[in-house]
Amino acid sequence: MYLKHFNLSERPFAITPDPRFLYMSHRHREALAHLLYGLGEGGGFVQLTGEVGTGKTTMCRCLLEKIPDNVDVALVLNPKVTSIELIATVCDELGIEYREQDASVKKLTDLLNRYLLETHARGRRTVLVIDEAQNLSTDVLEQIRLLTNLETRTQKLLQIILIGQPELRTLLQRDDMRQLAQRVTARYRLEPVTREETGAYIKHRLHVCGTTRPIFNKAAVDLIYRLSGGIPRLINVLCDRALLGAYTEDKLQIDRKIVRRAAEEVLGDEFPQPRTRPSLMLGSVVLLVLLGIAVYVYWPLTGPDQALMQATDQPVPEIPATDTAGDTPSIQTPAAQSQAALPDAAARNNAESQAGKLSEALQAANSSWSLAAWTELFARWSVRLPAAVEPDYCVFAPDMGLRCLFEHGSWGLLRQYNRPAILVLRPGSGWAVPVVLQHLDGGMAELLVGDELMRLAVGDVDRYWLGDFTMLMRSPPNGQLVLKAGDRNPDVVWLRQSLEAALQVTLPTGDPQHFDNALLNQVMDFQRNHGLTPDGVVGKQTLIQLNTYTARDVPLLSVDSS
Repeated sequence: MYLKHFNLSERPFAITPDPRFLYMSHRHREALAHLLYGLGEGGGFVQLTGEVGTGKTTMCRCLLEKIPDNVDVALVLNPKVTSIELIATVCDELGIEYREQDASVKKLTDLLNRYLLETHARGRRTVLVIDEAQNLSTDVLEQIRLLTNLETRTQKLLQIILIGQPELRTLLQRDDMRQLAQRVTARYRLEPVTREETGAYIKHRLHVCGTTRPIFNKAAVDLIYRLSGGIPRLINVLCDRALLGAYTEDKLQIDRKIVRRAAEEVLGDEFPQPRTRPSLMLGSVVLLVLLGIAVYVYWPLTGPDQALMQATDQPVPEIPATDTAGDTPSIQTPAAQSQAALPDAAARNNAESQAGKLSEALQAANSSWSLAAWTELFARWSVRLPAAVEPDYCVFAPDMGLRCLFEHGSWGLLRQYNRPAILVLRPGSGWAVPVVLQHLDGGMAELLVGDELMRLAVGDVDRYWLGDFTMLMRSPPNGQLVLKAGDRNPDVVWLRQSLEAALQVTLPTGDPQHFDNALLNQVMDFQRNHGLTPDGVVGKQTLIQLNTYTARDVPLLSVDSS
């Protein structure tokens, strides 16, 4: 309806997974790299997960267009099947003939094994891709795991790629799924796009449909990002309806007002309501003050600590006062107790003030915060970030010997990595704000929020942080992010030298570039000594720990934890 109005060749924001419209953000590039890596590995599983609408199926379609000529692919789109139905589907996809009346798990598996051996002898490889894998039952997952047992003396015959929603990660973390989880050789979590990538995403899809004119102004893009949370499918829905709305009003430029009306139509009850009017907010404040007075009257003898305990359901630790000897608890008068409570009360008031400032700052966040956060993160590594690289920060990073690491975890994981990071805070529905975590000391976090430095209790940050963060890591000289026994490349030389420095040992070898058994044993010793899984594979966690103990120019989140 609106195509002629905007001079478009086709609908730019259809939600069908057409690879032509795939905008390759740095996250999508990394996801595709993981999938292509899976095609080149000799067996096991590759896992790609992401929220609904982040582009997983589109990535799958893109992968199918890039598969090498010597790779056969079986694609399963409906995994809600039984074990025998799954193997039958794989056989159908690969063109393996069988009689339905004779079909059984054993018969089909034997036929599949024979096919794989024959194709392997011809120099071909076979990959099984399962979309919506979070819908697989445990029985079917176990059958899939058994398919990876099809092998020759030296090589697995079947590579399996699992693509699914976050529930897939939860499913594979179950204790009864540990055998399958241990066979996952590569994992990637596809995240929503950033604010800058949202604008680039919209321009890309419009360009595919024949126009380079900026139909959406900056304010419209800002609102689309905040409402969609950077999820491509929601961006598509909002943009499509906004184009229709602009057409009905005979406008060629889409502004914030048109996007807001489009959001009311397509999001319905999920659309954020306007903020409360100042008069109503003042009435609410007066009511809260009156309630606060009533609480104080009702609990005249409990004191602030117990009131805090009642509000948070957390026990308040009892710390006895001591005499000058420091061993025997002394008895304090009520006046002395009141005086002792003053510093704690002042500290709490200061923490509450900082938490309030954080809330206000997040509400005032704008699109410039992303560039500011990335600029500060690179500055921590003594790298000046040119404005011209926006938003391709992670494409620029390898030029500086760095790599971006996108993670979802906890404060414990941040302490383990011990690197400054960009935390994604979410003060409202679909609204993501980047801030820089530059120091972590016990239960206190030092954050750069916009251009203001704040020191907050981690519990106050948890109100807005769901675990998403991005950090930079120093990669080996030639960029290998996974090193394992049997590898032979120049980065093994770097690994050998780093271990010698960290362990204060000399590693004899005939070939410095060869990851031999002696080096494997030293890697496992290093991993044990630093609380890592001693699997002998040098991945991101081992690389980060090696850099902590051997490099001089690595910024640390907490000096005490190094």
